[in-house]
Amino acid sequence: MSKFKISGKWLLGIGYPQGPVISVAMNVINTNYKHTTEEKVRELLLQVLQAPETFLEHEHLGKIAAKLHEAKVEKPVIIPLKEEAAPYTVYGASFIDEGAVKQMRGAAHLPVAVAGALMPDAHQGYGLPIGGVLATENAVIPYGVGVDIGCRMCLSIIDLPETVLTGQYDKFRKELESKTVFGAGGVLKADKGDAVLDRSEFAEIPLLKRLKDKAVQQLGTSGSGNHFVEWGIVEVLEVENGLNLPPGRYVALLSHSGSRGLGAQVANEYTKLAKELCPLPQHVQHLAYLDLNSAAGQEYWLAMNLAGDYASACHHLIHKRLIKSVGGNVLLRVENHHNFAWKERYEGKEVIVHRKGATPAGEGVLGVIPGSMTAPGFIVRGRGYEQGLNSASHGAGRQMSRSQALKSITGHELRTVLKEHGVTLIGGGLDEAPMAYKDINTVMAAQQELVDIIGRFTPKIVRMADPGPSED
Repeated sequence: MSKFKISGKWLLGIGYPQGPVISVAMNVINTNYKHTTEEKVRELLLQVLQAPETFLEHEHLGKIAAKLHEAKVEKPVIIPLKEEAAPYTVYGASFIDEGAVKQMRGAAHLPVAVAGALMPDAHQGYGLPIGGVLATENAVIPYGVGVDIGCRMCLSIIDLPETVLTGQYDKFRKELESKTVFGAGGVLKADKGDAVLDRSEFAEIPLLKRLKDKAVQQLGTSGSGNHFVEWGIVEVLEVENGLNLPPGRYVALLSHSGSRGLGAQVANEYTKLAKELCPLPQHVQHLAYLDLNSAAGQEYWLAMNLAGDYASACHHLIHKRLIKSVGGNVLLRVENHHNFAWKERYEGKEVIVHRKGATPAGEGVLGVIPGSMTAPGFIVRGRGYEQGLNSASHGAGRQMSRSQALKSITGHELRTVLKEHGVTLIGGGLDEAPMAYKDINTVMAAQQELVDIIGRFTPKIVRMADPGPSED
C-alpha cells in the first residue's frame, strides 16, 4: 500500500476551517495514518469534522477533534467601540485623503483611545493611517506602531566643506553604491559587532530567539520601498538653532530605514496575537491592542524597543562606514523614530503615544522631516503642542499610490526632474518619483504650530532599493 500524505490545501478542500486545526490534522494523519488510503482518511476526517465531540477521547483523532471543538464552542465576543470618539485634530485637512480620516475616526472610538492627531502628510494604511498619532490608556496597538518598527531618520552633519562633495562627486557616488545594501533579502557580511545583538531579549523571548540569525545577517542594511541613504548639503539657518553649529552649509549624510525583517516579524506575530486576544469590529480589526499589564503586552513592548534599538544600530553602522570612506568626521547627529510608541504625559496623565509615520515634536526636541529624492528635507525643533500630541509629519506623504505612480509616471519624466534638480539616483523606481509625493513646502506650512524649521537638507546623490511594496 502506497504512503499517503495530506496538505493544508487538501484539508481546506474537504471543508476544514483555516486555523490551528490544519497543522494539527496534518501532523496526526501524516504520522499515524501514512499507510491508510486517501479515501479512508477523507472519510475519517469528515466524521471528525461533523461531530468532533464524539472523537475527543480517540487516541489519535482526539487531537484534531479538540481543536475543532475549541473553535466550535469558543466564539470570540466582539469588544464594542465607545460611542463618543476621543478628541483628535487634523492638520492639512484639505489635502488628506478620506480613507486616512476615516481610519483616524475609527481609532478615536477604541475603548482605550484618549486623544489623536492626523499629520499633514497622512494617507491610508493598515490600522492607524500613516501619519496618524494616537494616545491610549495603558494599551499598545502593534499596527498603531506599524509593520516596520523603529523606522527612522538619521542625519549626520560632517566636517567637510561643500566643495569636497562637488569636487569628489564620483568618489561619493561610488562609496554610496558599494557600501550600502538594500531590499528584503539584503544581508551584509561585515558590521556584525554591535551591543544590540547581545541584548537579553534575544534569549528570553522565543520569537526574538528565532529571529536573531536574520538580525545578525541584516544588521547595517536598509529596507526597500521609500528607504534611502543619500549625500547632500545641510544649510543651518539661524544663529540660535539649538544645534551648536554656526549658520552655514555642510556636507551631510541622511538615511531612512527601519528594523528590517526583525521588526516586520515582530509586528506580524503580535498583531495576530492581539487580534485573538482583542476581537474588534471588522472595520477596526487591525487596531487590536494589548493590555500593558498583560504578559503579551509586556512582551511586545520589550520586542518593540529592541527592534527600535536595532534600527538605530543599522543607521549608525551605515553612517560609520560611509563617513569613514570619504575621510569625514561627525560634527552633529540628529535622529528620530517615526514608527514607534512612547510612554508620555497628556493632560497630566501617562498615556501610550503611537506615532505611525509621525515625528516626535515635544518642546525643544530635534527631528528630521525629509521631502523626496529631489525636494528638500528639514531639521526641525518641536514646539511641544499638546493638541497635536507633541508630533509632526514624518515626510511629505504620498499623493499617489505605488500602482498609480507606476501607471502615470514615465522614466523620461523621472530622469528630467532629476536632471533639473542636479540629483544622481542609484536604484529607486517610478513608484518613488518626486511626483508621487505631496509638496513638502505645503506640508511644512500646515504644521507651523507644531515645529520650527532650523535647517534644510538638499539631496545630491540618492541611493535606494529597486521598487517594491513598503508601508512606512
